[in-house]
Amino acid sequence: MPLQKLKEFLDSRNVNYEVIAHSVAYTAPEIAALAHIPGKELAKTVIVKIDGALAMAVVSASQHVDLESLKAATTAKTVDLATEGEFKERFPDCEVGAMPPFGNLYGMPVFVDESLSRDQEIVFNAGSHSELVRIARVDFEKLVQPRVMKIASGRRADEAA
Repeated sequence: MPLQKLKEFLDSRNVNYEVIAHSVAYTAPEIAALAHIPGKELAKTVIVKIDGALAMAVVSASQHVDLESLKAATTAKTVDLATEGEFKERFPDCEVGAMPPFGNLYGMPVFVDESLSRDQEIVFNAGSHSELVRIARVDFEKLVQPRVMKIASGRRADEAA
């Protein structure tokens, strides 16, 4: 069960969380609609390669990772999207494309777009295409210790004119 590793981690640290079950969906907009969560509140995890090393870039469902911004913010020489073949084995307990943004559980750094730091809670895939987890953003930041920076392109719904 994909959610098990994450639940054990959160339980061992006495973190309050909510599991949200939904019908199977594969894209962030579909998931947000099925779970009745605004796209700006759903965080999606994108696996990137920064100077050849795997990392997680986390942006809201309504945004895209801006690879040039991530490259500048990390002072990397190269930043590319990772292919499924490059990261699939790193997540043996997760369905491909549903990895939770807990790089500390998978041995990789996490970079979160600054727009997500405005929210009280963060909702994200829990390792499957049918379950989400909602936790307080402060708990997420305490557990994961991501680097928060401007790495997204596109605008969140709450920023629209």
